[in-house]
Amino acid sequence: MLSVSSVATDSDFHLTLIFSNGEQRRFDMRSYLHLPVYRPLNQPGYFALAKVDYGTVVWPGEIDIAPETLFDHSVPIGRVAQP
Repeated sequence: MLSVSSVATDSDFHLTLIFSNGEQRRFDMRSYLHLPVYRPLNQPGYFALAKVDYGTVVWPGEIDIAPETLFDHSVPIGRVAQP
């Protein structure tokens, strides 16, 4: 199963992700921010609290998003060397 290894947030509500297969991808969160569960993320400071836990991206308040969604709806931007 594919999982998220690393996440970085951008001020334009995008996530830069590295997945367990070494693929680096960019995910646009803006189309999700209208959904009730993700509304707190409209605040840039709160959005920036994203971290990786249990193989996916999470925020305080038990907010998360499936790694499959992140992978399937993101665009590739490169690969990271595997050890």
